[in-house]
Amino acid sequence: MVTRSTGARAIATVQGRGAALMALAAVTAWALLPSGAGARQARPAPVTEATAPRAHGDPIMAIVSIKTQKVTFYDSEGWIWRAPVSTGVSGRETPAGVFAIIEKDKDHHSTLYDDAWMPNMQRITWNGVALHGGPLPGYAASHGCVRMPYGFAEKLFDRTWIGMRVIIAPGDPVPVEFSHPALFNPSTEALAAAPSRAATLSREAEDAAKIADEAKAAAAAAERDAKSLKASLRKLEQAKIRAEAELKLADKKLAAAKTDQARAQADDIKQKAAAKATEAATQFEAAKTDATAKLAAAATTKDAAKAAAAKKSETSKAATEAKLAGEPVSVYISRSTQMLYVRRNTHKPAPDGGGEVFDTSIESPVTIRDPDRPIGTHIFTAVAQNGAGLRWTAVTIDDGDDAKDALDRITIPKDVLARIAPTAVPRSSIIVSDEPLSSETNYRTEFVAVLSNQPQGGFVTRRPTTNVDVASGDGYDDGFGNFFQRSWDGQPVAPPRRRGPPVYYRPVQPSWW
Repeated sequence: MVTRSTGARAIATVQGRGAALMALAAVTAWALLPSGAGARQARPAPVTEATAPRAHGDPIMAIVSIKTQKVTFYDSEGWIWRAPVSTGVSGRETPAGVFAIIEKDKDHHSTLYDDAWMPNMQRITWNGVALHGGPLPGYAASHGCVRMPYGFAEKLFDRTWIGMRVIIAPGDPVPVEFSHPALFNPSTEALAAAPSRAATLSREAEDAAKIADEAKAAAAAAERDAKSLKASLRKLEQAKIRAEAELKLADKKLAAAKTDQARAQADDIKQKAAAKATEAATQFEAAKTDATAKLAAAATTKDAAKAAAAKKSETSKAATEAKLAGEPVSVYISRSTQMLYVRRNTHKPAPDGGGEVFDTSIESPVTIRDPDRPIGTHIFTAVAQNGAGLRWTAVTIDDGDDAKDALDRITIPKDVLARIAPTAVPRSSIIVSDEPLSSETNYRTEFVAVLSNQPQGGFVTRRPTTNVDVASGDGYDDGFGNFFQRSWDGQPVAPPRRRGPPVYYRPVQPSWW
């Protein structure tokens, strides 16, 4: 990463000269080795744990290099911590791609590998890929996770945050400072107005919810009354039908009477039946007229309840979006699906007890010029404020266009930009990739995207851990209660055995202003 301070540039210069001297010494030593010894020394020197010799802030991203078996954490000014790692062995390779921390467990024990201890576990996929403390033999040796030194993992555990970007690269990329017109340019006015707007919309949402609840109760009462009214109407109709039948029968008896006495009796019965039929018809017609008005009122009440429910949903979404305006926004643009996806962390615990819920309410088609041509995989991150704007870095981990050309090819819909760009804050990001989102992406992840041209090992054999559409996940409260972890073969496994309850951590909120 290119830094902004003279001190940082000086450090980079010294480090660069030191690296050059070390490389020269290595070549000289190799040349002095006996014949054949050079081949045995071909493996690069092991990475050593290091901390940047400067004051540093909270980490913004981590980059794991499979090639060099190291992990590097970065803040807004450059690298801050570096350590060796051990990634997955052949056949169970650690997947290269774009991830984020979705769950943290201080004392995790594997449900797949004989209760193996994985201290300071930071999960990046629900099907079992994580960063955690573990033994480091000096080469790839895990089942797909990223092992870090035990002490290093412990030190990092409390500094990282749910949603923090984790990039796993086949090579050894570093963030470089980057600018482009397509990157979000926040509005000072929008940011200043965000708290009051959120408060106003929250009150409107509360009022709409109250009205919707009252309308729903009124509609339910009207529905009960309507059912009762319909039942009474059916009874009156049946009484009318019986009275008419009795009148017809009385007519027949009168016609069949042979004597004056019989005719008098039949006529008396007919008169009574006629009076009864008239009364039944009058009651039925009056009830039908009343029922028509009341059923129309019930229908109106039902329509009002539907409208109130729609208003409740609309204002609730607006209030939620306003509340999330101060949260970092992450955008994923896929050339494969020609779609744009948006994520913000709500910091609400997932209903199934694992991780936190991410808002997924914005998805949109996106225009990519020359959609059949590879674009690569690029991660653009807003690392700090830059006056009224943001300072961005770029990391490229897959072949295709360079970062600038990739953004040149993309046109983000104006309505989407209007919803997210004015309140973009540091730690916001835009990811552009040829890849679709992994099936591991759902309502309680940020984004998971795996490079299809790199070994994926056991990752490809694992089924999605939820029955959730990729990327989408709105309405989790009544749709995602049946989550369970799956093993390598996709079968349900027992809940993890832990030494004490799991410990979930909320993100550290740095002071950017």
